[in-house]
Amino acid sequence: MTITTAPSPRRRRLSGRCGRNGQNGRVGRSAAATAVLSALALLAACSGPPKGGASGVEARLSASTPPARADIDSFSWALYAEPPTLDPTVAFDYPQNTVLANVCESLMRWTPQLTVEPGLARTAANPDPRTWVYDLRAGVRFHDGRTMTADDVVFSLGRQTDPKNAAAWAQVFRNVASIRATGPLQVTVRLKRPDSQFPQYMATAAGVVASKAGVEAAGRDYGTTGGLACTGPFELGAWQKGQSIELKRFDGYWGTRAKAKKAVFRVLTDPSARTNALLSGEIDGGYLIPTESYARLKASGVGTLYFGEGLSTVNVNITNMKGALGDVRVRRALSLALDRSGFVTAGLGGAGTATGSLTTRAAWAAAPENALRKAFDGLPPTEPDIEKAKALIAEAGAAGTTLTMVTSPIGQDVSLLATAVQAAGTRIGLDIRLKTVSPNAFTALFTDPEAREGVDMFPLTIYNSITDPLDLLTNFKTGAYLNYAGHSDPRYDELVDRASAAYDPAARMEAEAELNRLAAERFLWIPVAEWPTSVFLNERITGAPTTISYMYGPWAASVGAAR
Repeated sequence: MTITTAPSPRRRRLSGRCGRNGQNGRVGRSAAATAVLSALALLAACSGPPKGGASGVEARLSASTPPARADIDSFSWALYAEPPTLDPTVAFDYPQNTVLANVCESLMRWTPQLTVEPGLARTAANPDPRTWVYDLRAGVRFHDGRTMTADDVVFSLGRQTDPKNAAAWAQVFRNVASIRATGPLQVTVRLKRPDSQFPQYMATAAGVVASKAGVEAAGRDYGTTGGLACTGPFELGAWQKGQSIELKRFDGYWGTRAKAKKAVFRVLTDPSARTNALLSGEIDGGYLIPTESYARLKASGVGTLYFGEGLSTVNVNITNMKGALGDVRVRRALSLALDRSGFVTAGLGGAGTATGSLTTRAAWAAAPENALRKAFDGLPPTEPDIEKAKALIAEAGAAGTTLTMVTSPIGQDVSLLATAVQAAGTRIGLDIRLKTVSPNAFTALFTDPEAREGVDMFPLTIYNSITDPLDLLTNFKTGAYLNYAGHSDPRYDELVDRASAAYDPAARMEAEAELNRLAAERFLWIPVAEWPTSVFLNERITGAPTTISYMYGPWAASVGAAR
């Protein structure tokens, strides 16, 4: 059997609502909670169609941006934080993957249509449920001048399983029994049991291939200085720490040559600075546009703001269940007190939809109708019910409990969600204190346990790395990488294993539907909203994909001159 691909996600239209932007500044506990509560209350009470300006935008999803008309010398791109490293084994957040996807390629490739196609492997075969055979492309050159062999693939995938690397993708390989070179250009992966997810992850950073000799020569400096010894349309150029990362076109690339000779990624941690740089032309484009700038950029006339499928949800990540949040009644009460509609308008610029599901509906594109109904019907409500929430807090004996939530000046989607949670807590008798950290420190929450010490919650926008709901739902399995709160339930684990073992999408999504309901009903994280991908391009450039595929596909190669 050859690898199968999921159909393109269903396209949907997302509408904003009118209202005023909430406050986005320094946070005092009760004063800030009251101010944000008032702002969100005004937003929720507003009705009628969006009228632009601060009230939000209408987000029509685009399949792509217009193709480039010609090559270009260079273009500049905004990053909200500097990658701590570009080592593929720890590429687990937006800044790292936005850059890395253009430098280091994987065995398979995620397309702009969110399907899987061959990458460095020209074919992927599944001769039996526990075996995947990858036949590699011949003559692929790495940036260090060496030619790719099966040994490089075995070495690269093996790095993901090495505990010394603290690999973010290690859980993808937990079911792998062996990875062997079965020919000069063939690698065979033997699984402990059938695994429908493993072949899909080979299109992510988990499947990146680098030169064994190049990585070993770099030693501990790999990913932070020098080259990456990968293959891709661009190779790593000058890295000015704290300022910029330059990529240079690699003319020895096996695939389609990049249209730009150079791509420069500028680190701009302040949302206003990013927006101003886009408006002035200092920066040509960027993903993850600050939500408070949607309307301003859309009306600017200096470029175009696009929205595409994101497979992303905005959530409250519960990181500590040893205290009050260990009681599901407290987590449920917080969910009932949240003004999701107000947050969508103020925090997401109107470009989103409130949800009680941790997974997006687009991730269920391959699901039969009965599984879709099972996954979404009867989920916890998205409308606030303060009296019920207060009753739950009283029942749990949690009134007056102090909890800590992290916030960061990355953008309104983070800062306003944190203050909205604080406001919700104030209304039901909880004392939620905000801890403000830098954008780089916020990124560290995902990889550094010490960064999460003393933290109960933080805003989490999470994207599916594959077009399958299990990508998110597996995070609550015992020992999962993002299972920071340590949730453990044999029934949940069994359902994850059952879904993972089912190559047939219909059978797999029956189990996933039950997982979706369990995760939502237990409020393992608190789901808030679905959020599309945003990308802004000035009038000089075009060609960037609009979908979340930019995380793992060489998107910058298609960016070129608009005229």
